[in-house]
Amino acid sequence: MAKQAAGKKKSALKETVDVVVWAVVMAFLARSFLIQAFRIPSGSMEDTLLVGDFLFVNKFLYGPQIPFTDIRLPGLREPRPGDIIVFRFPGEKDDYIKRCVAVGGQTLEVRNGEITLDGRRQDEGYTKFLHSGQGGAARNFGPYRVPEGKIFMMGDNRDNSRDSRVLGPVDWRKAVRGKAIFIYWSWDKEKKLPRLSRLGDLIH
Repeated sequence: MAKQAAGKKKSALKETVDVVVWAVVMAFLARSFLIQAFRIPSGSMEDTLLVGDFLFVNKFLYGPQIPFTDIRLPGLREPRPGDIIVFRFPGEKDDYIKRCVAVGGQTLEVRNGEITLDGRRQDEGYTKFLHSGQGGAARNFGPYRVPEGKIFMMGDNRDNSRDSRVLGPVDWRKAVRGKAIFIYWSWDKEKKLPRLSRLGDLIH
């Protein structure tokens, strides 16, 4: 009887270990190839994204990277202007989240905060400016032709964003993590309360 009990305990322990290992493997694969969670640490994307927003990123859309390599698997499409993307600037260790405003081959110009793309003024109702008035380095840039294979990233909070205007364009095949899809949690640090109205909001 003792041997049978010990055998059952070993069998139950092995089953538990197998379940845990399988869950860890599945979570790793999902995080690497499908979706990943990110937190917004700064106000560079206000008011589209707020400090304390927690969101999921679609890693499959542009083609996920094989972990620990620069190899990117085929995706459904390439980044487009308007996409909000998590990525890394060259030489930077931290992940950034900004809006793609131009892709390779397009010519970008910013004048008094307004973007012109290939000669066409863009309608950007989501942008925010901290300071009144016009002019300043942050509101005037280019014209600049984005190199092929690169994307030009800018924060929606245009006067408070360290982006491609300073750090240059991004090689999306090497640096992009994925496209932001929706907010699953939001915490107001000042009020120490959740922003329940933001839960489930699609990001666009």
